[in-house]
Amino acid sequence: MFHDRAQIEVVAGRGGDGALSFRREKFVPRGGPDGGDGGRGGDVVVVSDPDLRDLSAFRSRRRFRAERGGGGGGSGRHGADGADVERRVPVGTQLLDEEGLVVADLTRPGVRFVAARGGGGGRGNRRFATAARQTPRFAETGLPGDEAALELRLKLMADAALAGLPNAGKSSLLSRISNARPKVADYPFTTLAPILGTVDAPDGRQLTVADVPGLIEGASEGIGLGHEFLAHLERARLLLHVIDSADGDPAERWATIDHELSAYGAGLDERSQAIVLNKIDLLPDPPPFEVSDPRIVRVFRVSCATGAGIEELKRALFELCPTEPAQPETADAEELPEFLVYRPRPARQPFRIFRTDRGFRVAGSPPQGEELERALRSAGVRPGDTVEVGGEELEFV
Repeated sequence: MFHDRAQIEVVAGRGGDGALSFRREKFVPRGGPDGGDGGRGGDVVVVSDPDLRDLSAFRSRRRFRAERGGGGGGSGRHGADGADVERRVPVGTQLLDEEGLVVADLTRPGVRFVAARGGGGGRGNRRFATAARQTPRFAETGLPGDEAALELRLKLMADAALAGLPNAGKSSLLSRISNARPKVADYPFTTLAPILGTVDAPDGRQLTVADVPGLIEGASEGIGLGHEFLAHLERARLLLHVIDSADGDPAERWATIDHELSAYGAGLDERSQAIVLNKIDLLPDPPPFEVSDPRIVRVFRVSCATGAGIEELKRALFELCPTEPAQPETADAEELPEFLVYRPRPARQPFRIFRTDRGFRVAGSPPQGEELERALRSAGVRPGDTVEVGGEELEFV
């Protein structure tokens, strides 16, 4: 099974609590505050990997939680940062938020996207010492990390993509021009999942060609099998429109699929097309194709059964799909690009929670009700603890 979609939940690590501590040494009866800061919570990072084919790895595990930051200690000891969680996805994967907005599009190998940012560590009590307040008896708790529900969508990265009706010979053509060996049979919908193949030129250049399941009339509206895979045509710079020239009028068959591509949108109605009239070995004369359209760059007449016209098509592909500048497959960790396109963080009330020698204190403008209760529980408050809110001391229950 080819999996091009997945739902995941990401939870970044909470920051470690700052320490509430005072210097205790022999011959130092009144040592000052020495509580260190808490460590930063770990991030959840998504990395594009050119060696992965689909999103099947997310079928068994969908929730990813990074490590919490360590708490600060006495003598100014800083808490350890929480470990990041790194998940790898195929190149071409998009990440969408709960509103369906694309927050990251990983179109290059090695791109890193921080899907959930870890919370900051709380400050230890030594950070609050001033000339007027020399013995602060409170320290900050760590901030919670980001949480998000994300949808992963894979759109194959290909230089050219095969489009056409079922049983037009797309899989046969892919096996002829590339190193792919898809299933080939004389019945519709032999191809049930997208397949990628690499076309090699004599000078060493390479192109990637994608074969997707056959499209039928109404595919753009969700009818048939191929509608689920129209997204895999979006990134192709050239559409190879494969037509069974021995089955009816090629112009009518082209118009049927072209209508579905236009109805689907995403720029497919403007994409350059090369027409491949297949199965010419079944006809006594070369099939005509009298369609005038500026998007049609070439018309090829081939036979996947006999190999006629295949070499001409392969050579032409490198003219019609000029290769992009080479991209480094690997790089040092410091050189890998990192996405800076983040989801807007949910609005948070300007408040902080401090740990004191008597319990906890909420400063600023805290929320009310269940939201405040969740924040207190997340900060480590337990039933029976004293919590100071707005100048009042309350017992947490």
